[in-house]
Amino acid sequence: MCAALAAVFQAAFAQQWAPAGDRIKTRWAEEVSPASSHPEYPRPQMVRKDWKSLNGLWDYSITGKGDPRPATPEGSILVPFCIESSLSGVMRTFTPQDVLWYSTTFTVPGAWKGRRILLNFEAVDWRADVFVNDVLVGSHTGGYTHFSFDVTPYLKNGANSLVVKVQDSTDDDFQPRGKQVKNPNGIWYTAVSGIWQSVWLEPVQKAHVADFNPVFDRQDGNLEVSVETVGTQEGDIVKVALLEGGIGYDPEKPAASPVVVAEGKVVPGGAVLLPVKEPRLWSPDSPYLYGLEISILRGGKVIDKVDSYTALRSVEVFFRNRGTRLLGLNGAPIFQFGPLDQGWWPDGLYTAPTDEALAYDVQKTKDFGFNMIRKHIKVEPSRWFYHCDRIGIVVWQDMPSFAGSKKWGMFYYGEGEDFPASEKARANYFKEWGEIIDQVKKFQCVVVWVPFNEAWSQFETARAVEFTRAQDPTRLINQSSGGNWEQGVGDILDNHHYPYPKIRMWDSQMINVLGEYGGIGLPLEGHLWQADRNWGYVQYKDGGEVLKEYSSFADQLVTLLNQGLSGAVYTQTTDVEGEVNGLMTYDRKVIKMDESKLREVNQRVIRSMPSK
Repeated sequence: MCAALAAVFQAAFAQQWAPAGDRIKTRWAEEVSPASSHPEYPRPQMVRKDWKSLNGLWDYSITGKGDPRPATPEGSILVPFCIESSLSGVMRTFTPQDVLWYSTTFTVPGAWKGRRILLNFEAVDWRADVFVNDVLVGSHTGGYTHFSFDVTPYLKNGANSLVVKVQDSTDDDFQPRGKQVKNPNGIWYTAVSGIWQSVWLEPVQKAHVADFNPVFDRQDGNLEVSVETVGTQEGDIVKVALLEGGIGYDPEKPAASPVVVAEGKVVPGGAVLLPVKEPRLWSPDSPYLYGLEISILRGGKVIDKVDSYTALRSVEVFFRNRGTRLLGLNGAPIFQFGPLDQGWWPDGLYTAPTDEALAYDVQKTKDFGFNMIRKHIKVEPSRWFYHCDRIGIVVWQDMPSFAGSKKWGMFYYGEGEDFPASEKARANYFKEWGEIIDQVKKFQCVVVWVPFNEAWSQFETARAVEFTRAQDPTRLINQSSGGNWEQGVGDILDNHHYPYPKIRMWDSQMINVLGEYGGIGLPLEGHLWQADRNWGYVQYKDGGEVLKEYSSFADQLVTLLNQGLSGAVYTQTTDVEGEVNGLMTYDRKVIKMDESKLREVNQRVIRSMPSK
């Protein structure tokens, strides 16, 4: 199809596009359009000046497995919203027997000539086969991590065709999917299939920075930055500059004043060491971010550079008195208190309508007086972690589960059972969990890894913890939040109890936390996903009653805190589909309690943690 004809079709589809269905929506849904569909830079820790978003209206078709792609598309779909969502403009059920075909065209700016062209996908659920000009350029499995292909050899002058073939078994298979199910009910939500994060092009030099990982040692004041490169040669140099930043530092507007600059040879597994005098430490109370510039030099000339940022902080076990173990940050105890954040949206499902909406949930969590978010069996886009970094929220990151439990709700050692995961499921678990950790660990807001939630698909816990520790030894590990507990494994023993706070089991050799409690329900007419079957663990009639019960729970938390409790997670940030136990309604239009009083209660809990 010629570029002019493609433009005509695109214009026609743009006129037809509208959010599908009649369910509730957030206020940001009104800002979404084919011309403004997540236009922001997708990876704030790896910023280059030149890039091109491919978000917008694409063609789509659905066929059965084994069937060819139809010559004529069924319609248009707004990328990056999944096909089941309202904002995709389709809102259609997708089954394990289906194949979803996306297609669009793109041109490469003439100014990019002579550089390698990367085609970047932030996330596609679950299997993606990518074709450029009818050539398969690569495949990827895993619904939560980004991937890229160097498509330079497959490009031609003018319009290039891009086709993405997607398959997604949801809960029929071994693939991690969190709360997604084909038949949503109760705590299980609408499935998400296909492209659900940004797609974009980026020109790079043949030798370029591919990734990096910063690790700060608070004891000696050194920042070690390991840099992964592609296409470099002997004699190339990596240069890293730590820059003055500030609270709310924006990596797209790089800071200018260098704090320290260091260089090192490009070698596999190599790192650059930057001694930082008088480091400013990041914390929820002071989320100071430094700028970071990473360059590759050849013969003294910069041949590639990325603008980034980082934070300096330490995560550790803090020992009090006779050895009580607590969550530590920067050498001091911190009571980590925040909501269970599912990350679902009534209009975009897995995808926030806009970047402002994505940041809103994080900012309101901070406004409510919390200092932590437990990201519940979902992995967010990189920009969400950036918002946590700049706003000042610590994060417990769950691994999305791939199945239910063998034996439900066992908290006592020796009574649980492993989920009978197949060898294929086990191998894929470690593949995807490793990719998630590698992608997320550069964000310093993340302080705890959670390999399993409850007993959902929990298997070989000690092996999973050992794997997690090998991937990232700098953070704490919550072996299974509320699941089967294996003594002496990981750093954290995590109880769940609804609705009021209660610890069923303590272990003096572990950090003790309450990984889920609460669930106070309040359905509000006009803000419900469905007319009936709405539920909470307990339900009340107005916000005053909810606040009274919430405050009572807070009093109980303080009692547990004085007995050695180190963290707590309240269920939950927002209502989600049929669950009405959120601090906010699903459409984010109503905060259910008096916000100032809620903040006062939460801050009282956090301040109850003794400083020594």
